[in-house]
Amino acid sequence: MKCLLVLAHPLHDSLAASLAQHVHDLLKAGGHEVVLEDLYKNAFDPALSASERASYYAPAYDDTHVAAEIQRLRHADAIVLVFPTWWFGFPAILKGWFDRVWAPGVAYDHAADGGAIKARLSGLRRMLVVTTLGSPSWVDRWVMRRPVRRILKTAILGACAAQCRMQMLSLYQSERVTAKQVTRFRQGIARALASW
Repeated sequence: MKCLLVLAHPLHDSLAASLAQHVHDLLKAGGHEVVLEDLYKNAFDPALSASERASYYAPAYDDTHVAAEIQRLRHADAIVLVFPTWWFGFPAILKGWFDRVWAPGVAYDHAADGGAIKARLSGLRRMLVVTTLGSPSWVDRWVMRRPVRRILKTAILGACAAQCRMQMLSLYQSERVTAKQVTRFRQGIARALASW
């Protein structure tokens, strides 16, 4: 498959970066084509511009500054997102990637009558989400009700690629994680990608 690996962490020596490298190696070993979208390294600007927002309902979205990212998204059969969950949400740079790249005419179309949007990413078949959190699992699951998972599965994939199968792997209490826990988590990533 053509796999788009999206990393959203500012530190090149972070746990997230090492997990992204692990994902990259596993996908390559599995014979997949891998394109890395390292948002911080590429200095991706997360701010939706005025011209981009003004073109949301125009005949064509203004992709002047994100054409390469859009092309990579359109060609992906599968996406792996690797990022830390901060304040029970996406890092700003990843949220901006969704705002600017998963745009009308790219990821979806507006309905002529103003109703529900229509999905465009029909070729996207798989998404694996690999995230780290400082909180314990019970806070994410029972207090916050897994907001990042709900947004990705329901709001983003549900609207833009409903046929896409999503799996989410969360490493909790990541600031205090042991080497053994990281190894187990990496093994979980390997199991998840083995079926791709």
